[in-house]
Amino acid sequence: MNERILDFFTKDALEAARANNTYRTLRHISSPEASHVTIAGKDTVLLASNSYLDLANIPELKQAMADAVLEWGTGSGGARLTTGNKTPHDKLEEFIAKFKGEEAAIAFNTGYMANVGTISALCGKNDFIFSDELNHASIIDGIRLSRAKCFVYKHNDMADLERAIETAKVEFCAREKLAENAVSNFRGLIVTDAVFSMDGDLANLPELLRIARARDCLLMIDEAHATGVLGRTGRGLAEHYNCEHADVTVGTLSKAVAAEGGFVAGSKQLIEFLKNKSRSFIFTTAMAPAVAAAALHNLQFIDAHPERVQQLRDNVKFFCDALRFHGLQVPQTESAIIPIIIGDEAKALRISETLQNEGVLIPAIRYPTVAKGQARLRASLMATHTKEELEFAAAKIAEAI
Repeated sequence: MNERILDFFTKDALEAARANNTYRTLRHISSPEASHVTIAGKDTVLLASNSYLDLANIPELKQAMADAVLEWGTGSGGARLTTGNKTPHDKLEEFIAKFKGEEAAIAFNTGYMANVGTISALCGKNDFIFSDELNHASIIDGIRLSRAKCFVYKHNDMADLERAIETAKVEFCAREKLAENAVSNFRGLIVTDAVFSMDGDLANLPELLRIARARDCLLMIDEAHATGVLGRTGRGLAEHYNCEHADVTVGTLSKAVAAEGGFVAGSKQLIEFLKNKSRSFIFTTAMAPAVAAAALHNLQFIDAHPERVQQLRDNVKFFCDALRFHGLQVPQTESAIIPIIIGDEAKALRISETLQNEGVLIPAIRYPTVAKGQARLRASLMATHTKEELEFAAAKIAEAI
């Protein structure tokens, strides 16, 4: 190895991260994903998982995945459009469409690939994208890959979104040498997270729908942290607001669903388009059929057990009340994500380490995941946390801060 050249590419970045308290390491957990985990031999309350419904260790779901491996093997062997498409993939997509109340769905290997592949397929360099400033990195990367002109609007600020669309239309008309009202060929995509992953707040879907319809834009939402969490039965943001769906709904199978993969749900035309144009779907080996079967069984479990979604919601309210009882300021949230703002990166790290030593795992989220000086503890809850565990954790957090 040429160490001098490797240093040239990597050394400065690593040293800067260490100096800024943004250096990242992997934490080793020696037990399965659950509300309690084992770290360095110590039982620890886990307030850091996106497995919101705690489905990863339900015996019947584990058995269903084991049976699927025995029936379908360990891999798919090819891309979906060549030889990789198996019965479990088709059944999973049929059920996702039914669960989401859409005509059709398409599965991707990850939620990241779903966002990147969908945005870059829908939009090109002549198009316009309107993106919330707190959108996830996978949305941002999809926008960059598309080469479309991007307008970033202020977080959840619908007036700023409308201003951005009007500015883009003026720019489009000037570029195309059209009168200002001649925008029939204007193509604009509004894209937003449904639940913002570092703040836990929700996108205003009814207003986004109104603006998209009034301004002739396509609307795409990413329900990575909404599926299995929002709405009476966990179907997501449209169920929460009791309103129409977005034109394009992206989601993941690896958070509340507790399997692997991502998906897009929408009209048959949209899904056929993605099968033909989405490069992260076309040019990759399909997810293992057993993984698709596991995701299907887990989604069917959520469909049959809406009480689990309510249990999660009850836990979120109890935990927020407990934090406030101990004097901490936390926002009212309807998702399973509760941010506790600390500010300084080094202080957030110290508090997180103290809590882990006390038997509570709650990660410190730092730049570049959030803005500099906005470091925080990010608690994410599970439906199976007990009231005693949540009260214990709230008291320890207040004590550590």
